[in-house]
Amino acid sequence: MARSARASGSARPSEEIHIEGLATPVEVRRHPAARRMTLRVSRTRRSVVVTLPMSCDLQQAGRFLSSHIDWVRERLVAVPEPQPFRDGGLIPLRGEPHRIRFEGPVRGPAVRVAAATACATDRHPLILVRGHLDHAPRRLAAWLTCEARRDLEARVAFHAGRLAVRYGRLTVRDQSSRWGSCSSNGNLSFSWRLIMAPTLVLDYVAAHEVAHLREMNHGRRFWALVAQTMPAMAEARRWLDVYGLDLHRYGMIEGDEVDLVAD
Repeated sequence: MARSARASGSARPSEEIHIEGLATPVEVRRHPAARRMTLRVSRTRRSVVVTLPMSCDLQQAGRFLSSHIDWVRERLVAVPEPQPFRDGGLIPLRGEPHRIRFEGPVRGPAVRVAAATACATDRHPLILVRGHLDHAPRRLAAWLTCEARRDLEARVAFHAGRLAVRYGRLTVRDQSSRWGSCSSNGNLSFSWRLIMAPTLVLDYVAAHEVAHLREMNHGRRFWALVAQTMPAMAEARRWLDVYGLDLHRYGMIEGDEVDLVAD
């Protein structure tokens, strides 16, 4: 095993180690709150992140990673190839593939959806993004977030009415480890990436989090509430289990990581 270290100079220095037989970069982070070593895999950078207590050294990190090397390789293979927002790329919108077109600085709405033209090489509907090309990916991500918020607000209100509950603030952001969450004070948070899933899936996640307003657990009564307001929940859960991870490859959002092992 070959090793090298590089300090970033920040309050929480970042170092690197290199493991023989593993081409993927391995970043080492030290955290004062860490009580044990953990491994993570970055969905966007396809890299491995090792988090250490302050008292651990690089040799311990290397041994820890080497003991999980086969497991890490399996997880890296399972991470889908990143798909940045670029002109001509395909992304799903409400479960249907759409072709991205960056139109440049022309007049009209910043982003709009249009049917494919008769002379198009494929028949995918289009997402047309206007404005300077350097800003187009960010503009598209902002538009997708707004679309997700609009759909989620409607479905949360629907399920809250059916279950006779009230909720607080609703936020939409890029959650890396959860599709949605419900806080103890009734605030709801969701991943904007749900707008890329079929509408049934977004509807299920909205129902799931609304049900937590009555039952802050995953017990029998909780699942009964979800089924009461969302009879097709089993189909939506299966879709997330099979295809959910794939949604994280779109957009190349920096820092999107998922916990895969913590031992």
